[in-house]
Amino acid sequence: MTGTTHGRTGGPLDAFDLGELRARHSSKWREYPQDVLPVWVAEMDTPLAEPIAAALVEAVGRGDTGYAVAGGLPDAFAAFAARRFGWRTDPAAIRLVPDVMAGIVEVLSLVTEPGDRVVVNTPAYPPYFYWIPRIGRELVENPLLLTPGGHRLDLAALERDFAAGAAAFLLCNPHNPTGVVFGEEDLLAVAALAGRYGVRVVTDEIHAPLVFPGARHVPFAGLDAPAAARSITLASASKAWNLAGLKAALAVPGEEARADVARIHPEVSEGAGLLGVIASEVAFTSGEPWLEELLAGLDANRALLGRLLAGRLPEVGYQPPQATYLAWLDLRALGLGDDPAEWFLRRGGTALYPGPRFGAPGRGFARFNFATSGDRVTEAVERMAASLTGGPRAAASH
Repeated sequence: MTGTTHGRTGGPLDAFDLGELRARHSSKWREYPQDVLPVWVAEMDTPLAEPIAAALVEAVGRGDTGYAVAGGLPDAFAAFAARRFGWRTDPAAIRLVPDVMAGIVEVLSLVTEPGDRVVVNTPAYPPYFYWIPRIGRELVENPLLLTPGGHRLDLAALERDFAAGAAAFLLCNPHNPTGVVFGEEDLLAVAALAGRYGVRVVTDEIHAPLVFPGARHVPFAGLDAPAAARSITLASASKAWNLAGLKAALAVPGEEARADVARIHPEVSEGAGLLGVIASEVAFTSGEPWLEELLAGLDANRALLGRLLAGRLPEVGYQPPQATYLAWLDLRALGLGDDPAEWFLRRGGTALYPGPRFGAPGRGFARFNFATSGDRVTEAVERMAASLTGGPRAAASH
């Protein structure tokens, strides 16, 4: 591993050099030419946690690669949620789904009707914009408020959209791409509005294990409110333990939503991957020491990114995320148009996730994935800065 500076932690984020990462077959490292430094899609440059890797090697060794069943995964998740969040849920009521997005599609198909309105806070995870219309529902953009202290829910606008006839609210918490962790007071306000207007709440809590010190994840379904009892949560180990390609997630019902989740067809569950189930069970059971080491490295990188931007690109707006490993950068002051990521890809050899794909509030923004070594975070910012001064594209040597 080359390089010795810029926030080196010695943890999982520093395990691989650039050549090893470029040998990967995942979309992060195969989407762009090799001279491009990718900091776009939500994938981490880490090895697997050792207990997960050992379990997968053992499974492959015994040829355990058949159709998936949930096995011990619901129990493992329920125990993790109780330890981590104080949320107690019944594992017998949890159903296996292939991934969080597939689970959202299945749940919305069960609890809403064709033509129904589904409210989504924007900027929003890009696949929402594809899948919600694809199942015949109308996506209603409900922009978050951008304040000097960061993004927050616009409860007045949310009430207007609920009152206008919304059937469901798809809540992403912790929020992608802003990294905001919505507090209990706001979540209780959402629950009150949902109860008042008969709106079903479906929550994407895939980033819940990735919350930094100073913030606390509050599971929506754990709130003491009727709308929370009727809510359905989608959860997965995929983001926190870098398992997205293995395909396994869970639909977790509130107390009054068990019958809805029970209607998820077994064919849907069989779309999950058995290796994903095995890896996820181990993650929730034995993966917390690795997770804590990862979070320490990510915490260092979010601070490093702030220092780098302040020094090299001070015009860029940056609120350190409260969770996730994704930074939502306000690049509007640079005058690069609606899609500044295109500029940095073309002129700086750095691939960020284009802001407009997150909805109208994403114009002039881009998402930066800092789940890599501190050296590569530094390299990406240096390339971005050099692209604005006409300097040569820096070599990705770290």
